[in-house]
Amino acid sequence: MAWIRTVEQSHVEREGVAPAVVNGLRVALYCVDGQFYATSDMCTHALAWLSEGYLEDHLIECPLHQGLFDIRTGAAAGAPCTEAIRTFPVRVEDGYLFVEYDG
Repeated sequence: MAWIRTVEQSHVEREGVAPAVVNGLRVALYCVDGQFYATSDMCTHALAWLSEGYLEDHLIECPLHQGLFDIRTGAAAGAPCTEAIRTFPVRVEDGYLFVEYDG
């Protein structure tokens, strides 16, 4: 496993959710109440980027069919989504977000 540097912490804090690429995989980075999270960016229901969705509390809404996922666990939290998304550990170092990636 490796920690991969992504985007500046301040960018995600301002936006609430932002895309990044980790070893060729697109991930979505989130900030809720000063805590950072990372998930795969692709909705498991249909081909849509979650980083383009609406974030409220710990739920990201897919922009295509409004399905929901809990960004803390990756669990599907609202129809039509039923399959979880992958989550990744996140840490802050020198003003950047690092995502732990194991391939």
